[in-house]
Amino acid sequence: MPAAKANSKFMAPITPNATLAAVVGNKPMPRTEIVKKLWAYIKKNNLQDKKNKRNVNADDKLMPLFGKKQVTMFEIAKIIGKNAK
Repeated sequence: MPAAKANSKFMAPITPNATLAAVVGNKPMPRTEIVKKLWAYIKKNNLQDKKNKRNVNADDKLMPLFGKKQVTMFEIAKIIGKNAK
């Protein structure tokens, strides 16, 4: 039984909209890759909240994506879902 089949929907490339593409690029990629790139950006720019590591602070590039100054890491999946097809 093929193991790759179970995750094919999860690994299917999705295309970021313009708002998300500003951070991760506009090529279609699996959701996992988008999450990875988003976290790379967050870490590179030191946007994780100092007191509560589960929160991410928005900079000028992330503000249009998040729609507020701070989101939790659990909200990020929802944000990606809304900004990629």
